[in-house]
Parts: sequence; structure tokens; C-alpha cells
Amino acid sequence: MHPLGMDLSLITEGNSFRLQPESVHGILWLQTHFEKSHWELLAEGLVTVKKSNASELIEDASNAGLNLSPIPALSSQANS
Repeated sequence: MHPLGMDLSLITEGNSFRLQPESVHGILWLQTHFEKSHWELLAEGLVTVKKSNASELIEDASNAGLNLSPIPALSSQANS
């Protein structure tokens, strides 16, 4: 597990976010949301999503009990 207890990190890359699994729970959760053909890229942290899709993923992952890395810019935008 990641030292901070994170299951999934979203790393800002321009106008997108790169999905970085930090635990087995993070990988398993991603596998339930993406096609099998993407699993290897997901496990390696090579998949990016648009900001609008990241908001939905964050909400769903949080509801599933995953610990996520904080994303201040996205969080403040979602609350406005």
C-alpha cells in the first residue's frame, strides 16, 4: 500500500488526470470500471481521463470506500 494509505491517486497532467493505482484495492476498483484490454495500462498508471470524468470517478471511488489522493483544484471546482 502507498505510504499515505492511498488506494488511488489522480495526478494532474494538463487538463487531464492520470490514474495511478496505489494498492490492490485501487487496481481491483479500476478493473471494475474499465475494459479488460485496458487493465495492463491501468496497473502501470498510464491511463488519463478528462477532468469531467475524473469528478465522476472520484465520487464513485469514494462511495466504494477507496482512499483517494486529494485533488484541491478538482474538489473546489466540484463544490462550486
